Amino acid sequence: MILCLDSGNSRIKWALHDGAGWVADGAVAQGEAGALTALAANWPKPERVLLANVAGVAAADAIRAALAPWAARFLEVASAARGAGVENLYDVPGRLGVDRWCALAGARALTAGTCLVVLAGTATTVDALAADGRFLGGLILPGVDLMRRALARDTAALPLAEGSRTDWPRRTEDAITSGCLEAQTGAIERAWHRLGGQGECLLAGGAAPALAPLLDLPVRHVPLLVMEGLLRLGVDAVGNPDG
Repeated sequence: MILCLDSGNSRIKWALHDGAGWVADGAVAQGEAGALTALAANWPKPERVLLANVAGVAAADAIRAALAPWAARFLEVASAARGAGVENLYDVPGRLGVDRWCALAGARALTAGTCLVVLAGTATTVDALAADGRFLGGLILPGVDLMRRALARDTAALPLAEGSRTDWPRRTEDAITSGCLEAQTGAIERAWHRLGGQGECLLAGGAAPALAPLLDLPVRHVPLLVMEGLLRLGVDAVGNPDG
């Protein structure tokens, strides 16, 4: 059994892999890593605990403390120049967010073609992966909820909208919600066209269910995309400790 942990800005996601497939997954709020202790009481002892963390040292320390009995089994994965069939062309490979790196590795495991890799969470990232495994680069923009909160915080009259998406909104709440979703899908579709309109979009993150039906391109919702890549990068690292 391998336990994978994706520590993001808002949540700590976890998933258990039994060697054949994912058998359980869930999440706790970031800042509530202590809840993992109670969850772990019901999990089989893992052969390995793999961590991808973008939330800072304190978040990683809290996760390690919550799962202290398994400390010897921990491996924190970091972005690198190569791994799991992906070549990282970032100017400084180690500065690529490890969640993006894991998602690229997951995408490479799921498709051999050119694709877009989109994580729609607190931030939305839109990354291009060539058919030969090269990560070409990508975009970062505020996520849907972050856009909504920014409008409510930084304007005098706009609310924190709980509207609906429509083509031509006639309420402010709907206009904000629709505008934020259009901004997300527009960025994704423009990136796809820059790839020559090739391949599919692999989509993960909390906003993925809202975005997927609005995208005018081939899209596959893969909720555990980061976990798929984390698993493969972790296995690679264990098998090649110097590579």
